[in-house]
Amino acid sequence: MLFHSTLRKDLARNFVATLVILITIVMTVILIRTLGQASRGSVNPSEVLLVMGFSVLSQITTIVTLSLFIAVVSTLSRMYSDSEMVIWFSSGQGLASFAKPLLRFAWPVLLIIVLLGLFAWPWSNLQIQELKQRFEQRNDLERVSPGQFQESAGGKRVFFIDKDSPDQRFGNHVFVSSIDKGIESVTTAQQGRIEMVGNERFLMLAKGQQWMTDIQSGETRLTQFEHYEILIDDDVMPANSGLSSRVTGSWSLLQNPSPENLGELGWRIGLGLAAINLVLLALAVSAINPRVGRSYHLSLALFIFMAYYNLLSVGQSWVASGRVSFVPFLLALHGGVFLAALTWIAVRHMNWSWRSFLPSRKSWTEAQP
Repeated sequence: MLFHSTLRKDLARNFVATLVILITIVMTVILIRTLGQASRGSVNPSEVLLVMGFSVLSQITTIVTLSLFIAVVSTLSRMYSDSEMVIWFSSGQGLASFAKPLLRFAWPVLLIIVLLGLFAWPWSNLQIQELKQRFEQRNDLERVSPGQFQESAGGKRVFFIDKDSPDQRFGNHVFVSSIDKGIESVTTAQQGRIEMVGNERFLMLAKGQQWMTDIQSGETRLTQFEHYEILIDDDVMPANSGLSSRVTGSWSLLQNPSPENLGELGWRIGLGLAAINLVLLALAVSAINPRVGRSYHLSLALFIFMAYYNLLSVGQSWVASGRVSFVPFLLALHGGVFLAALTWIAVRHMNWSWRSFLPSRKSWTEAQP
């Protein structure tokens, strides 16, 4: 049918263009943020692109939803401004008739949004957390690049390694300078290796010497050793310990229905339900008044999108804190928006206004004695 094919073609073109633009903008913003985290030492500089890719993947659900919403609003708004809607309306196609081709075009995108929200969102967050934890849990010696001095996280130690092994667990010609409780020590060794003892990480030095100086009295002492141990980390937590609900699989959240898990599950399910409601809202909000221009309706659409997503976040925190229950939250928010969207479409389809519900002047006159 010409009506359906024309509409879907315009929707596809606008959706792809909007998606490309939004992904480019988000990638630029996330790249700048990730570079800032790398400069502060929160992200490994060599893994900046990897962290950026996972960050974009975690936001792709919102990007696709917003792209679909803007595509519907912009397509229908152009049809209003170019008087194409007048032609379709005069041929017997009411506003409600656009719901079928819209949903026929949008259902594959809606299915992708649901899958991304349930599976890609927690997986990408997990990958980001693992990358950051792996970098943060590296001990001071592992952060040292051969031939460069490296200051420890607390600023009390300085390390230097001439050469290291491929797995960064062994080093030759090790230099360690530290200040602790008024004692300055300079330790050198021919070899050094890292070993775990329980939850503690030690630097094992072999064949070296240590020069200790009391900062206050100036007293010095030189000690030579064949074997010496330096405590690097006293509490090394294993990877993936204490995972939050953001990185937990959707099925695991359902199996452990704690308030926090239900709040996160409500957010993920809400992403798909919100996408469906936003398609219907776009159909209702896209009508253009020539006196206010197209930008007004696009601004109104963006305001509706931000308000809806803010309500999603507020509802998630309320469910997590136990203020509201999981099912009533989904019914109240998404069910309420769905009914509001259908009502709005019905009002525009029937061309109702608030004057339609008032008695006409002629009826009121005839009712007078």
